[in-house]
Amino acid sequence: MVTVYHLNESRSVRVLWLLEELDAPYEIVRFQRDHTRRAPPELAKVHPLGKAPVIQDGDLVLAESGAIVEYLVERHGGGRLAPRPETAAWGLYLQWLHFAEGSAMLPLLLELFTNMGLIPGGKDSGLMGFVRLELGKQLDYIERELGEKEHLLGAFTAADVMMGFPLDLAERQGHLAGRPRLLAYVERLRARPAYQRAQAAA
Repeated sequence: MVTVYHLNESRSVRVLWLLEELDAPYEIVRFQRDHTRRAPPELAKVHPLGKAPVIQDGDLVLAESGAIVEYLVERHGGGRLAPRPETAAWGLYLQWLHFAEGSAMLPLLLELFTNMGLIPGGKDSGLMGFVRLELGKQLDYIERELGEKEHLLGAFTAADVMMGFPLDLAERQGHLAGRPRLLAYVERLRARPAYQRAQAAA
C-alpha cells in the first residue's frame, strides 16, 4: 500500500487524485500548515525538504510531483493513464507531465506570494508585469494545444492530473476569464469522480 504524506491546501492532492483514478490502495498521513501558511517541521522528518507531496512505497520514499506521478503510473498503473514509449503521444505526454511544475507553477506562485505580501512591490511591480506576460503566453499555448480535444492528448492521462492543479489555481486567480476552452477543460477535470473523491479525502 502506498502512503501519501499530504499537506492541506497543497499540490499533494494531485497524488490522491491519481491514486483514485488508478483505483490503487493508499493511506494518508496528514499534515496541517501553520499560521504562516508553511508546512510544519514534522514533515521534514519524512523527507529532508519538508515539503509535500511525498509518498512511501515499501522502502522507497519519493518526493517531487512529476516523479511521483511517473512512478505511480509505471508501478501501479497497469498500463493505464499513459501512452506507451513507442507511440507518438509519449513525448507530448512527458512534456505536459513536466510543464505543470517546470513552467506553469512559477508565475502562478509569484502572483500568489505577491498578493499574500510575501514578495514586496505589490501588483504594480516590474515582477508582476513579467508574471502577467508569462501567464498570458503560457495560457495561450495551453489553450491552443488543447484545441477542441476533451483532454490534452485526447484521451485522459496522468498529464491531465498534473496540469489540472496549475489550471485550477489559474481559474481561482481569475486568469481563465475569456478562455472558454480552458474553463470547460477545468470543469471536466473537476467533474471526474476520482477528482471529487480526492478532494473529499484531502
